[in-house]
Amino acid sequence: MEFFLQGLDYQIWSIVEEGDLLVINEKDKWTEDDKKKISLNCKAKSILCCALSKKEFNRISVCKSAMEMWEKLRITYEGTDKVKETRIDILVTQYERFQMQPGESITQMFSRFTDITNGLASLGKTYEMGDMVRKIMRSLPSSWAPKVIAIEEANDLKRMSLEKLIESLMAHEINMERLGESSSRRK
Repeated sequence: MEFFLQGLDYQIWSIVEEGDLLVINEKDKWTEDDKKKISLNCKAKSILCCALSKKEFNRISVCKSAMEMWEKLRITYEGTDKVKETRIDILVTQYERFQMQPGESITQMFSRFTDITNGLASLGKTYEMGDMVRKIMRSLPSSWAPKVIAIEEANDLKRMSLEKLIESLMAHEINMERLGESSSRRK
């Protein structure tokens, strides 16, 4: 929603985030700036309301400003700071214990990993690219050790992107499947 509002008009997002809505004049004495602030707040409220289900709308319908609506929604979905910290702790534990599962493809593993890191990022906790690359490599089973060593020797892991790592691992996975099929045909 944040990106959507910013894409429409960054000032709308500013109204939502900062609540810049101090209009103290009587309606007949509004300046052009006052009218613009009121208009932006109304647009932001309208956009937020249109994006919500009836249940969610009922939760925020009494709010006077877009910022108040946003804050109520944020607490509902992210929780208070204590809830947010608990969610971060759970996701960090999942990140730290992350391992490739038996029978899981590189694509499936990366999808699970991305879910964890995106969840953390949405709560304000991020990892450096090099740390995530190393984490993926450590999560692979021992049968992948030769490939892991080759990647470590051929690349600067601090500068390697996750996409390049996954591309390399997927190519290796395809080759291993092909070799496995050809060796089973010979028997």
